[in-house]
Amino acid sequence: MDTQNPSAPLRVRSRIAGHDHPNRGGLIHDNSRHTARFTVIGNHLAQHADLSLLAIGLGTHIQSLPPGARIDIKSLAARFPEGVARIAAALRELEKHGYLRRVRERVPGGRIITRTISCNQPGHRPQQHEPPVRRPTPTRRKALPAVPTPSCSAPALLQAATDLLAGLRRHDSRLLLSAADTAHLAPGVAAWLERDVSPADVRRALADDLPTERLHRPAALLAHRLTTHLPPPPPFAPPATPPPVRHPFQTCDSCDRAFRAPEPGRCRDCQEHPLF
Repeated sequence: MDTQNPSAPLRVRSRIAGHDHPNRGGLIHDNSRHTARFTVIGNHLAQHADLSLLAIGLGTHIQSLPPGARIDIKSLAARFPEGVARIAAALRELEKHGYLRRVRERVPGGRIITRTISCNQPGHRPQQHEPPVRRPTPTRRKALPAVPTPSCSAPALLQAATDLLAGLRRHDSRLLLSAADTAHLAPGVAAWLERDVSPADVRRALADDLPTERLHRPAALLAHRLTTHLPPPPPFAPPATPPPVRHPFQTCDSCDRAFRAPEPGRCRDCQEHPLF
């Protein structure tokens, strides 16, 4: 029983010979250069000795997200199948090793919120955190300048002014006006027409010598021209004296002389020196 068998193997051999093992030659990379949609990840994260595989993958995912993305536990659990508990544990690992920081800030209105900051190089000098860029609230469009008003707002006069403004686009396509801009400018055009300015002259005053570049707001330019170049009222003209009345010729009943009178009868001489 104590006799040794020198032919017995000292250890169990692997099923695959050493020179035939698929990992014997090591890892081979087949890489191509990224030109878009890529993220630079440090090996200190990808090969971290103390982080779990889930924490390394989650840290890589967080660093690839754009600023302002939601990385709370509920949002991440809805994105990945690992569940709330495992994701929360991975976040704590990243925070412990400096890949995540949480800061509290007071926002306008007095409310305090917590922001999460992702650090791609833990231990570097922290930079002052800037909140996510928010789109500026569009400002209300500035009101158009005031325009002159006519002394008589007759419907026919305002309609003529509206038609003139609507026809400006035929002279310059940049003078295409909206209905609101046309309604604002019409009284100014009516004030010009009221001052004995012809429609052709009003059109030339508005549409000639325009800037060559793009007109950002043509209605404002027209309002400026209507106000700045408003002509003075026409000079006062007294009523014209009616021409003298010329009566038809009549034949005098006494002397048969022709004279002008509204009705037949005697001439002036016969009336002053009657013969009978």
